[in-house]
Amino acid sequence: MDINKLIYIVVDALENVKGQDIRVYDTFGKTSAFERAVLVSGTSNRQTKALASSVAKSVKEARGKVRGIEGTETGEWVLVDCGSVVVHCMQPTIRHYYNLEELYGPESLDVEAIKAQFAPASDEDASA
Repeated sequence: MDINKLIYIVVDALENVKGQDIRVYDTFGKTSAFERAVLVSGTSNRQTKALASSVAKSVKEARGKVRGIEGTETGEWVLVDCGSVVVHCMQPTIRHYYNLEELYGPESLDVEAIKAQFAPASDEDASA
C-alpha cells in the first residue's frame, strides 16, 4: 500500500475517535524499522485504546497489515505497528515526558496535504 494512502487511513481513523494533536513524522533514514511515525494524544486510557483500535480496524479494512498492538493493558501509551507506519497513541503527560517529537522532529509532515490527496471528492467539488 502507498505510504501516503496508509497515512490517510491512519489519520482518518484517529480523527474519527477525536484524537488530538495528530503529528506525522518522516523517519526514513532515521530508522530501518519504519518510514513514518504518527503521534496522537488521547484524553484517557479508554480513548487511547479506542484510537489504537480504530487504526487497526481501518487499516485491516483497507487490506493493510497490522503487525501488532502494544500497551493496551494500561492504555497510557498504545503503539500500533502497521509495518512502514508506527502509531503512538499517548496520554498528554506521557507524550510530554517522552517527547518523541524531539526524536522524530523537528518538522512534522503536512497532514492536511496528505489528506487532500486521498479524500473523496465532495458534491461541491464534483459540480465545480
